[in-house]
Amino acid sequence: MEPAVKTTCPYCGVGCGIRARRGSEGAVEIAGDPDHPANRGRLCSKGTTLGETLGLNGRLLHPRWRTERVSWDRALDIAASGIGRVIREHGPDAVAFYVSGQLLTEDYYVANKLIKGFLGTANIDTNSRLCMASSVAGHRRAFGADTVPGCYADLEAADLIVLVGSNTAWCHPILFDRIRRAKAAHPERRLVVIDPRRTPTADAGDLHLALAAGSDTLLFAGLLGYLSANGCTDYRFVTTHTRDADAAIAAAPSLKTVAEGCGLDLAQLQRFYDWFAATDRVMTLYSQGINQSSSGTDKVSAIINCHLLTGRIGKPGSGPFSLTGQPNAMGGREVGGLANQLAAHMEIDDPRHRDRVRRFWQAPALAERAGLKAVDLFGAIEDGGIRAVWIMSTNPVVSMPEADRVRRALERCPLVIVSDCIADTDTTRVADLLLPALAWGEKDGTVTNSERLISRQRAFLDPPGEARADWWIVTQMARRLGFADAFPYETPAEIFREHAQLSGFENDGSRDFDIAALAALDREGYDALGPVQWPAPRERPAGTPRLFGDGGFFTADRRARFIAVAWRPPRHAPSADFPLVLNTGRLRDQWHTMTRSGRSPSLAAHEPEPFVTVHPADAEAFSLEEGALAEIVSSHGSAVLRVRHSSEQAPGHVFAPMHWGTTHASDARIGAVVNAAPDPISGQPELKHTPVRLLPHRLRWQAFLATRRRVDPAALSGTSFALAVANGAWRYEIAGIETPPSWADWAQRIFPEPRRNADWLSYEDRGAGIFRFARLVGDRLDACLFVAPQHPAVRRDWLVSLFALGSIAPQRLALLSGQPGPGASDKGKLVCVCATLGSRVIEEAIAREHLDTVDAVGAATGAGVNCGSCRPEIALLLRRNRELPAA
Repeated sequence: MEPAVKTTCPYCGVGCGIRARRGSEGAVEIAGDPDHPANRGRLCSKGTTLGETLGLNGRLLHPRWRTERVSWDRALDIAASGIGRVIREHGPDAVAFYVSGQLLTEDYYVANKLIKGFLGTANIDTNSRLCMASSVAGHRRAFGADTVPGCYADLEAADLIVLVGSNTAWCHPILFDRIRRAKAAHPERRLVVIDPRRTPTADAGDLHLALAAGSDTLLFAGLLGYLSANGCTDYRFVTTHTRDADAAIAAAPSLKTVAEGCGLDLAQLQRFYDWFAATDRVMTLYSQGINQSSSGTDKVSAIINCHLLTGRIGKPGSGPFSLTGQPNAMGGREVGGLANQLAAHMEIDDPRHRDRVRRFWQAPALAERAGLKAVDLFGAIEDGGIRAVWIMSTNPVVSMPEADRVRRALERCPLVIVSDCIADTDTTRVADLLLPALAWGEKDGTVTNSERLISRQRAFLDPPGEARADWWIVTQMARRLGFADAFPYETPAEIFREHAQLSGFENDGSRDFDIAALAALDREGYDALGPVQWPAPRERPAGTPRLFGDGGFFTADRRARFIAVAWRPPRHAPSADFPLVLNTGRLRDQWHTMTRSGRSPSLAAHEPEPFVTVHPADAEAFSLEEGALAEIVSSHGSAVLRVRHSSEQAPGHVFAPMHWGTTHASDARIGAVVNAAPDPISGQPELKHTPVRLLPHRLRWQAFLATRRRVDPAALSGTSFALAVANGAWRYEIAGIETPPSWADWAQRIFPEPRRNADWLSYEDRGAGIFRFARLVGDRLDACLFVAPQHPAVRRDWLVSLFALGSIAPQRLALLSGQPGPGASDKGKLVCVCATLGSRVIEEAIAREHLDTVDAVGAATGAGVNCGSCRPEIALLLRRNRELPAA
């Protein structure tokens, strides 16, 4: 084994440290880094399974111009000449970049420098606009800068933690595990979860406030008034370090108004307000349920107001805290990756900041005004105002709201350049020029997590094919466009050094982002760089865990601003045509559009198929049967999803995960359904509140297919399907309107690469519409297909597990039944990814050993003891076991 390389996880904004070790056979061993302060050696299910995502299958390894493989020189010449021609003919604002929180800071820095500093337009925005732009805007309004005041250590110090608009247990599992462990050590501490849905996070709370969707501003504005009226104002802090408190308090609604507007029981509301008022150490953590809203900035301001009034900010265990979604969303903010920013947290609308950056970069063409934010940027592409766009490391044809419109826009754009590590995505399919980028494990640079902690991502794999670092691609492009002197970089260390120098340039302490202590790092120092929390000015090279405990805000007068906010309902209300409200979000074991996580069999096993969760009352009202397929329709588009009933879903509201594109499901892009109504300040779209209707999807048949080789999508033409990778196989759910003339012929056609010496097994009940086929090669299962008028009732996880066996001879007779035979091992649906434990294994242990707590299950089986994100499901299994009748 090679020595372990210390790097950082590429998934969420927690920023977990990882030790990656490459074995002699090429396999990579992944473990948490016990020395990294973010995770202290723990990893969630996604981080644990990173080794499963590192293969080269499906990678983009060579530049391509439309259907032709080309050299790097040819590809860069095409891109540079195309961009240059558009600027000459239409001006710099006809060019745009759309980038990503998956980029490293060094990649982000050179991309932002090129387009804003030298191409002369600020039309660069990032997919981080979709997840944290409202938080940025809220920070800037209150603090004068985009500053997160606290740190993760506050989670262990807080006596009250409020989680609002965040399913932290699934979306930030390692942080939730820190919260859970701290609470277990101090049972008197309290956890409040504020969310319209009863999520796995809510299951762990002392109080769950299932407020009306979109009413968060009202809740926290009311809290501000309650705190003021009940003597909780820190007058020294407010009078010395803030402004405009009176106006914000005067705008606060009454308790009765809050209860009615939020749809909350008055006693529950009173309890939350009393707990907040009585507790000195309070952390309010918020995420996409706050940010992804047409009033997201006001929601953030309402939260911050409460902490400013009580002085509970920048002190141990106290403060508002934004949980960012991506590994380097914060790094992108540092370098000005948003259309309305300049590098180093300077403002493009401030002429002094523009002058400073212009002089530092020696960039006379520096953009003079803010560029187009994501929704408007793609609108300008559709309208023809933008004629060349470069998309880096993101998949907007799936992730953007009104995704069909985004696809149409890119199809019409004269020049679409996409740099990515994956060859086939919904976005690469509409690209003219594809540029192969490095993937995680091959890249070298830095990222910044949610608590302002800068960490190194280090390469431990060799670059495959002709893939290159994003910063290298941008640098080569800049040189071809005539800017070689400004882009001399040969290593990421040089870029980071310049980035750090700019942060300290003419910075007398009036700007928050300052890492000048790192500005002189040589190559060796950069390679050895350990985690450091900015600001890290020259006088504080070890960094700064907290800010604002004693004021020192970054406004002109160094005082924070209270913002008077008034509740505004979501932009679009339900109607007779669209009576339900769609909420979207993440799943425990998937990530963004599945270009990475979709490669992991372990992650796919938890939720292999897209679904929509519906309250039973709504399901009955709209004739939506459990397990049936439904069409979800808005005024923007539609998707086909499996129906799942849940009383934990609020009536009148439905939930669907955001992850599936057409590479993994033919008709499940939920982004096509979602509206793009933006917050007027932040430009962040309202991904949590789209009026929709649900209709039963009328079908003639459904099928479950498992096969060793991926099926050609053309063979499934005319069907709706979803696929997921498994160990040794691919699994499909398929549904169709037209019945094939011969099921046997259809089975042989869709089973890819028919083999000699294959042994076919079949069963047919034409009267019942049931058809079952299996193909064996020797004693190994090669493919199986189960067709029925409705969702086939077979044990899918057991069938998929057969592909990992060298011989299925003992199960041959049971195969076509779709049920395990006597003595067969059936682990059930995967529950704990970290310990690879299925539901049946855990249930058997519960019954056998009379286990009655989640911790007891963990001690007996190992389930739930690592990241803890499966603990809510273990609790559900325990409840089911208690409900079983005695034998």
